[in-house]
Amino acid sequence: MTGPILFTPRLILRPLAAEDWEPWAAFHAEEETMRFLGGVQPRGVAWRSLCGMAGAWTIRGFSMFSVILRDSGEWIGRIGPHQPDGWPGTEVGWGIARAFAGQGYAHEAAVAAMDYAVDMLGWDDVIHTIDPDNTGSIALATRLGSVNRGPVTLPPPLHEFRVDAWGQSAAEWRARRATASA
Repeated sequence: MTGPILFTPRLILRPLAAEDWEPWAAFHAEEETMRFLGGVQPRGVAWRSLCGMAGAWTIRGFSMFSVILRDSGEWIGRIGPHQPDGWPGTEVGWGIARAFAGQGYAHEAAVAAMDYAVDMLGWDDVIHTIDPDNTGSIALATRLGSVNRGPVTLPPPLHEFRVDAWGQSAAEWRARRATASA
């Protein structure tokens, strides 16, 4: 495992590891979870997506983190920096398994991932690519302080998906963070 480990009050964010395979495969088989994340993936495709995400740590120096519950060690999702070739910007994206949705884990992890992207990776701007019908992700982006910048196109094979870029500058994130902690 290469890469940083981040801690929040309830979560551990760490690079993907071999033990994440089965919960990753289950996550990618959940129809409701994958509705806005490119669709359900059969195990072979999920394996390649896991390896691609894990390999990005070596190739790009960053990738999404596995989100682990501190109290149980259970894998509950993936959140963090994401920028495949041809992506429309420097993204902090998220996905939490359906059984854990609505409990504030995505927000808690996204804040840590935003801090990491801005403070450690030095990103000047952060986006979130979100389907206009994904009200849950729009609510999270809004809570993070991001605004809808309008439609963007993802690279193939995702180019036919409708997505908007929600985002904010690093300066806006830092100002919001300073105000929130005061």
